[in-house]
Amino acid sequence: MQSELPLLDVLIVGAGISGIGCAYHIQNKCPDLSYSIIEARGDLGGTWDLFKYPGIRSDSDLFTFGYDFKPWKEKKAIADGASIKAYVDETAAENGIKEYIRFFTRVVDIDWQSDKKYWRVTLSSEKGGQQEQIAARWIFNASGYYRYDKGYTPNFKGQSRFKGLIVHPQHWPEDLEYENKRVVVIGSGATAVTLVPALAKSASHVTMLQRTPSYILPVPVDDPVAKYLRAWFSEDTAFKAAHRFNIAKQRWVYGFCQRFPHRARKIIRILNAKMLPAGYPVDTHFNPPYNPWEQRLCAVPGGDLFESISSGKASVETDTIDTFTESGIKLNSGQHVDADIIVTATGLNLLPLGGLVPKIDGKAVTLSDCVTYKGMLLSGVPNFAIAVGYTSSSWTLKIGLLCEHLTRLLNYMKQQDYVACTPVATQNMETQPLLNFGAGYIQRSLDKLPRQGMHYPWSMSFNYAEDVKIFRKGRVDDPALKFE
Repeated sequence: MQSELPLLDVLIVGAGISGIGCAYHIQNKCPDLSYSIIEARGDLGGTWDLFKYPGIRSDSDLFTFGYDFKPWKEKKAIADGASIKAYVDETAAENGIKEYIRFFTRVVDIDWQSDKKYWRVTLSSEKGGQQEQIAARWIFNASGYYRYDKGYTPNFKGQSRFKGLIVHPQHWPEDLEYENKRVVVIGSGATAVTLVPALAKSASHVTMLQRTPSYILPVPVDDPVAKYLRAWFSEDTAFKAAHRFNIAKQRWVYGFCQRFPHRARKIIRILNAKMLPAGYPVDTHFNPPYNPWEQRLCAVPGGDLFESISSGKASVETDTIDTFTESGIKLNSGQHVDADIIVTATGLNLLPLGGLVPKIDGKAVTLSDCVTYKGMLLSGVPNFAIAVGYTSSSWTLKIGLLCEHLTRLLNYMKQQDYVACTPVATQNMETQPLLNFGAGYIQRSLDKLPRQGMHYPWSMSFNYAEDVKIFRKGRVDDPALKFE
């Protein structure tokens, strides 16, 4: 079946860590298939190219967050943003992936043509606005899950009165001077606990202002397993062992928190108290109202947040905001927090599929009507894969397995001369939210996301050991899939 448009086998949307990983797997396991990566920004790296705020780092160790096919060779287990960006860049360069990336190009429309069995894709230049159309048999959407152009900031009373600077971490000015300034960071999530110790190095004082505490877990700066094994074995052997150990450790910690939440809470509190000054009000500032892992645990390498607090360079206020004032923030308790700079580390805006709305023969797909198949395909939507990772472990562990399974599916279809694959959900299937996760940016957007079923293969699995069996060895000719 010929196309009047330039035809690709696979179009990858987004040149972040997921898109580059997908390209690697297609090149290595489907060498006869053509592909291209479309990237709206001027460089690869996605999140790690976008965020520039001080201290930006991963919240998972790189032995599991990185690619399982490329050893993480640095000593730091929790890596800074620049190192992760360089790691993704190096992966793309050494595998010849860069030449397949079209930068400053945005996918603005995808429309499945049922008669031709391909996606008609409309691309737009970010520089000149010129548009063109191409065709793609498959689309792998790796465009991320939040809005790149705008972070989430609530409307604060009196915000216009504040005479200092208000900054969102997603839009950090490169020339922002905060040395010897009083800084207030609003938030208690991973971004806030990363920013506070980084800013405290040169600011006169940093206050972390939180409405609700988060669980903060100190972790070693260097991975002890990798450090030990590197002294005795090759880099590859040490990486593989650290990779397996950290996967098991993540699963154990998550499982322990789920099974024994009160014990887990007590252990975390003990660890926090040991790193804070004697008599510090731990239960006021580090005692969340929910159980561990109902929201993501925040990892602090070397306990740097606690060090900043202990040194007096940083402090924590747990309260709600009454109003911004000319010189800071008045809290509902009546206390005033002075500030020259206010950082609103208040979260992200979720943007499913990067804002891309699939169409089928010109009719837009309603994502909330779709059910995910194995967490990677959408019911009723042909030849369309999405990148949704773990929330209770390293996000990319799941993405790697999805990419491997996709290549197995593509090879199966080629062997059988199939050109279309559509998951077909049973009618009146009982469903549940796609992500059972308490983070605010997730909860604000659940109604815009696809749903998941209650049972395999329509449910989202968060067990890596089980997913290895499903995605690497499980059948691809599933009865829930309609092949044409």
